[in-house]
Amino acid sequence: MRRLNVELGARSYGIEIGSPLLTEAHLAPLIVGRQVLIVTNDTVAPLYLADVAAALSDFEVATVVLPDGEAHKKLDALDAIYATALEHRFSRNVTFVALGGGVIGDMVGFAAATYQRGVAFVQIPTTLLAQVDSSVGGKTGVNHPLGKNMIGAFHQPVGVLADTGVLATLPPREMAAGMAEVIKYGLLGDVEFLAWIEQHLEQLISKDHAALTEAIAKSCQMKAEIVAQDEREGGIRALLNLGHTFGHAIEAHLGYGDWLHGEAVGAGMAMAATLSAHIGHLSSADVQRVRTLCAGAGLPVDPPAGMTPTDFLTHMAVDKKNVDGRMRFILMRALGEAYVADSIARDDLEAMLSQCCR
Repeated sequence: MRRLNVELGARSYGIEIGSPLLTEAHLAPLIVGRQVLIVTNDTVAPLYLADVAAALSDFEVATVVLPDGEAHKKLDALDAIYATALEHRFSRNVTFVALGGGVIGDMVGFAAATYQRGVAFVQIPTTLLAQVDSSVGGKTGVNHPLGKNMIGAFHQPVGVLADTGVLATLPPREMAAGMAEVIKYGLLGDVEFLAWIEQHLEQLISKDHAALTEAIAKSCQMKAEIVAQDEREGGIRALLNLGHTFGHAIEAHLGYGDWLHGEAVGAGMAMAATLSAHIGHLSSADVQRVRTLCAGAGLPVDPPAGMTPTDFLTHMAVDKKNVDGRMRFILMRALGEAYVADSIARDDLEAMLSQCCR
């Protein structure tokens, strides 16, 4: 069992990593008040909803089961959450519990931020991607057809329970998607962790408990330290978007849910490495190292077939990281050293896109 803290003053909270965590001893202390709304999806519900409900049997509990998938991460899907809370006359002392992957966590967090102007919520991430990234840091929201996560709020959970035991039921494709975010942490700020991932890739993919616990703890620690310095992404937190500018463009182009988020980030990191090399930072060997690691984790490293440079430019123009109409990219001066690039020449960007798109 590992425990980390996200230090945000009065909004500080703990991250517990280990198994088993879906128990009364771990869940009950996180509940604010006596009312609980558990929100999950139709994939996770048959596996873990009964366990979580049983652990909270001393509370007044209601449940919502939403359709699974990124395609359902939109405003109208939130109505079931609000309606159930209102039907049960839940007050501002209710605690929302997000039981699922990143989509559920983002949606429930946003619902909690906006129900009666803000209530407590607990994150119980059930995918590797959610455990290492989206469940930590308080970013919540939903997608819009014109952009990913363009409607949302910063709303910190009261606690995160990353039960490594639930990863046993995670399909290989979802494991690969989670590995994209693990690799991201090595690329953006810790080349030694990057080398550790390369050395333990087989164990991670095969769900070795010790390796997974170490990777989750290291990833959460890095994110917690960054969030503590920059809760609302005014500076250093932007580095966590490595690979996401290109990745979000891929998701918007294909339609949310065609590629998993982590798959789009995998290709996006390879593209960010290629652009970093194009402007003189990384070597061709560095780029190949990124591509080899991502591919070895089961991730795509090239854009979808048929996606053009114009497609990328169109979608990236509405990315929420842009400032005053200028595209912002997270690039690398070296592997393990990411930075925010605000002034990439259009010619360099178009040349890189032409190189990558097929």
